Amino acid sequence: MSIHDIPSNIQSELNQLNQDLDQKIPSRKVDKNLLIATWNIRAFGDLTRKWKSTDNDTPKRDLHSIQCIAQILKRFDIVAIQEVKANLRAIRDTLKILGNHWSLILTDVNREDAGNGERMAYIFDTRRVKMSGLAAELVIPQEWLNEISDKALTEQFVRNPYAVSFKINNETFILVTLHIKYGKTSSDRIKEIKSIAKWMSDWAKDIHAYHQNFILLGDFNIDKRGDLLNQTFIAEGLHIPEQLQNKTVLRSIFNETKYYDQIAWFQKSNSNIPQLSMKFLNGGHYDFLPTTLINRNTSKLRKSWMISDHYPLWVEFELS
Repeated sequence: MSIHDIPSNIQSELNQLNQDLDQKIPSRKVDKNLLIATWNIRAFGDLTRKWKSTDNDTPKRDLHSIQCIAQILKRFDIVAIQEVKANLRAIRDTLKILGNHWSLILTDVNREDAGNGERMAYIFDTRRVKMSGLAAELVIPQEWLNEISDKALTEQFVRNPYAVSFKINNETFILVTLHIKYGKTSSDRIKEIKSIAKWMSDWAKDIHAYHQNFILLGDFNIDKRGDLLNQTFIAEGLHIPEQLQNKTVLRSIFNETKYYDQIAWFQKSNSNIPQLSMKFLNGGHYDFLPTTLINRNTSKLRKSWMISDHYPLWVEFELS
């Protein structure tokens, strides 16, 4: 069964999805803008190679679902993806849909139970952006473990943040994607949040670093705007644009008040940290619920396993 032989009824639905994307996501303009997104795609691993999965199929994600995911992904130049699993069937089929000009870089599987067997990944359009040399998983230096505070990290990240540098035109920037552990309460997440904030601050201040243009993005598991995790995060000078703090910009399809996913960078006039050189234009989320699998009579729960339980979050920058 070829993923490109799309049944007519599904193609009609994909056309509607793309019409909606045209209205809600800025178009990609050569030499004018850069579109970056982060998306926690729930359990993005195996795939049922049918156009319509049944109640007896595991997983529920099918070829129809992957086509929907690919239509959304291709609206951006780079997407940081969390919850990529050991089984790469779904993401490989996604790349086949996107075409040969799309590429992928990802980590190996996190072997710890708390890490849920996940990888960190970036998928990007090579016609627009190129990798520029740096790829690294971040780990905590031993000497930091006791100096951050009484909330110091006493162990490594559950899922190591993944840093990769990219270049578009004359702009070089480093994306750092992460998936903070959820834990039993929000206080369980503070150690990782404080540690990654300190890491980013120290890295950005280093004039000998690979580059100082940092964008941090991913699933931070922040409960709400202004809570302790958010305050901890921005204490090092990381900036979250107001457009992404608006209550209408949603992260979770189930918990609409949560601020789990974030995109941030250094932008503080009184800080000695170099500011992001690219000009921010706009940002938001994309609500795929009304525009995907619309003829399948699919519950929100089932759709979360077929598409995701998170919305993609995106930002647009101007290119000089």
